[in-house]
Amino acid sequence: MKKFIFTLFYIHLFGFFSAQIVDTIQIGRKEAETIFLANNLDLIAQKLEISQAEARVVQSKFWPNPKLTVNEINLWRTYDIEQQPALIGNWGKNTQFSAEIEQVIQTAGKRRKNIELQKIEVDGEKFELQEVLRELKKLLRNTLTDIIYNQEQQKLYKGQISSIEKLTKSYQNQLNLGNISKSEYVRLKAQEIEFKKKLISLQQEITEQQVELKALLILPSKSYLVITDHLSMPEKELSELELPKWLDIAKENRPDILITKNKEKHAQKNLELQNALKTPDIAFSVGYDRGGNIMKDFVGLGISFDLPIFDRNKGNIQEAKLEITKSNFETRKSILKSENEITSVFQNYTRTQKISQELDDSYETTLDGLLTSHEKNFRLRNISMLEYMDFLDTYIGNKMIILDTKKELNQYYENLQYVVGQDL
Repeated sequence: MKKFIFTLFYIHLFGFFSAQIVDTIQIGRKEAETIFLANNLDLIAQKLEISQAEARVVQSKFWPNPKLTVNEINLWRTYDIEQQPALIGNWGKNTQFSAEIEQVIQTAGKRRKNIELQKIEVDGEKFELQEVLRELKKLLRNTLTDIIYNQEQQKLYKGQISSIEKLTKSYQNQLNLGNISKSEYVRLKAQEIEFKKKLISLQQEITEQQVELKALLILPSKSYLVITDHLSMPEKELSELELPKWLDIAKENRPDILITKNKEKHAQKNLELQNALKTPDIAFSVGYDRGGNIMKDFVGLGISFDLPIFDRNKGNIQEAKLEITKSNFETRKSILKSENEITSVFQNYTRTQKISQELDDSYETTLDGLLTSHEKNFRLRNISMLEYMDFLDTYIGNKMIILDTKKELNQYYENLQYVVGQDL
């Protein structure tokens, strides 16, 4: 009976945890970028800001609405006045009112200059989109590299755990038979536990990286992403001869530089607008007056404008001039920053590349072969545990050097694309 109850409990528990199992999604780098470009909410929000800026351009093209004024209406009968013809039926013989329609005409090209200013702001939002895309692309690609790097480490440690578990089991049998000392068994078991602890640490790191990646791709929390690509060296060969070309590309294409250049244009156009604002707008009007003048039905024209005696918009003009100077400095600063970044990242890339050229496929194959040989000799007790453990440390260390070099080279390559401002 107890066994039956335990079986039911086990089935129920298994069903519960099965329902909690996450959806494993296998995905490659290129597919991840495609999903990112289609789904990322930051990109979608930035595109909406472009649409908002375009809507402001549409709004700036409209003329000010004409203004209609109706006043001087008497709602009661006034005596001792000259009667006038009725307006509606018999009503309106003792009624007075006036009406006026007024249209403001913007002078000095204010409307045109404002439209041009709004168009420059649309360009600014487009450059902001490029900058957001540049930042997020770098984050996405480096996150993918980090996950692949940890996946490769997992394979490495899983392979070693599988091998060392067999050795540990064999040594436990030998210990029970009294053929080996307990210290040898404990040393081997300690190494097994150390590898398993490292594997758990890697799984925790991948879990944290999954949060970042799923946020970029807008995927549900229950999904678990496995990147199908292997960690390899960048395919494109980079030469120092290309450095001057990259510096020129950055000046023309890097979004943060384009943003500062666009701010210069915006500041210049704003100065033109501020200069135009010191010229008063003109308001033309047509008025009608009934019963308020010596004429029964008076129609008159009018014109009005501010007298620029006190306010000549000097403060705003001065501010606009200073903004031009400020934006010039920001552009120069951005260009200088890009030159320093490109040079620095490329130097780091070339240093790492020199190491990677020494770590060819044959070297890694040789390492794997030597490990197999040492494991075999250790089982046959042709080598001591100390010799086996020393080589195992050397093997793991060299494998990590290979993985670290591949990871760093990929990151420097991506950083170089980031600082240049386009894919190489």
